Amino acid sequence: MDYYEVLGVAKTASQDEIKKAFHKLAHKYHPDKGGDEKKFKEINEAYQVLSDKQKRAQYDRFGRVFENGQPGGDWNWAWGNSSARSEQGEAFNFDFGDVGEIFEDFFNFGGKRRYKKDVKKGRDIQVDIEIELSQVLKQTFEKIILNKYVVCHRCQGSGAEPGTKTKECFSCRGSGQVQQVKKTIFGSYTTFATCPECHGEGTRPEKFCNVCKGEGRVKADEEIEIAIPAGVDSEQILRLEEKGDAGKRGGKPGDLYVRIFVKKHPVFERKGDDLYTDSEISFSQAVLGDEIEVGTLDPSTSSGQAKILLQVPAGTESGKIFKISGKGIPHFSGFGKGNLYIALKVKTPKKLTKEQKKLLDELRKNGL
Repeated sequence: MDYYEVLGVAKTASQDEIKKAFHKLAHKYHPDKGGDEKKFKEINEAYQVLSDKQKRAQYDRFGRVFENGQPGGDWNWAWGNSSARSEQGEAFNFDFGDVGEIFEDFFNFGGKRRYKKDVKKGRDIQVDIEIELSQVLKQTFEKIILNKYVVCHRCQGSGAEPGTKTKECFSCRGSGQVQQVKKTIFGSYTTFATCPECHGEGTRPEKFCNVCKGEGRVKADEEIEIAIPAGVDSEQILRLEEKGDAGKRGGKPGDLYVRIFVKKHPVFERKGDDLYTDSEISFSQAVLGDEIEVGTLDPSTSSGQAKILLQVPAGTESGKIFKISGKGIPHFSGFGKGNLYIALKVKTPKKLTKEQKKLLDELRKNGL
């Protein structure tokens, strides 16, 4: 086995290049991450040699030879110590600094430095709300009722029965975490985990609250008003900080995420912040021109629509599109609005009176 080939580096590689190669391969092949156990052992063995200047020089000169024997075989690893011992009793000194960094990154070795203090944080909640297209033209407010964890009214979130005290947790001695000894193919090692008794607080109530049983929170219905900004679109998610579940024993509440769905409108089609609609005109209006009423969205009316006047020039062809600036959807940024696009369709009558037919016949004779 060539240690340089194992790490994928040249014989002239610097110590920094060797270290980077080891980090990359250790992440890839570690057994607890589904990697190849044999390959990982080879990688570690190669790194222990090539990362040490004296051992590397000896290896470059003599091959896999060490002062106290040959590496390999079955090893008893002692985490945190600077030596390992083979079954034959031969001792070998190793530098575990970089291995420890890899293990810390993956498995939370190293204890308090990796300890998380948000174990009491409440859960985030997501809800869906459906609104009308006309509602996106201005800020609106929707009220919903959520059944979620709220702060206990009796203990005010402390988890302790009113009038009682809190005391240091017996299990973790106030640290909020406990040591755990785990065994792996490399031997035993110590990790730190959140204390199961105090849930990371370091203290426990002398007597738990009679209502929440020490949780500091209870399930209840809560009415929440949601401000929906103008210009919101379908699938857009609004975040309401600390409106999710209350945390345990005074922990920070979670957030509420509101996903918006905008209903399809029977008259207007939304494309981005622009609105599109059709309007019919008669043949005579198209030929001679006219002023007609067209619909727009208007949240101030009961129907959600209003009428505006559009000047149709003489000689307008069917399908002609007119743009009315600023009559679309407000930009979500709060500055400006989209446009309204109206496609005029010339209506062809299916039934005519005798008088209409006579007039049209006269027009045809005159080239129209």
